[in-house]
Amino acid sequence: MAREIARSWAGHTSPRLRKKIEMLFAHLKRILKLDPLRLRGPNGLPDEFTLAATAQPLRKMAKLIPMPN
Repeated sequence: MAREIARSWAGHTSPRLRKKIEMLFAHLKRILKLDPLRLRGPNGLPDEFTLAATAQPLRKMAKLIPMPN
């Protein structure tokens, strides 16, 4: 069954999609220092992850804006 899935369209698409997601998480951990969670309490983890995930596209958009001379 696993070989049939690997030969199918989903079997070829899944690793590429997974790689994209894994690269985003690696960026969150390495660049944005998301390893040790700082916020505590019942909402700490979702809040911190939301902040980090929000910061990622903002950083990308900031790189697109030309720097004034």
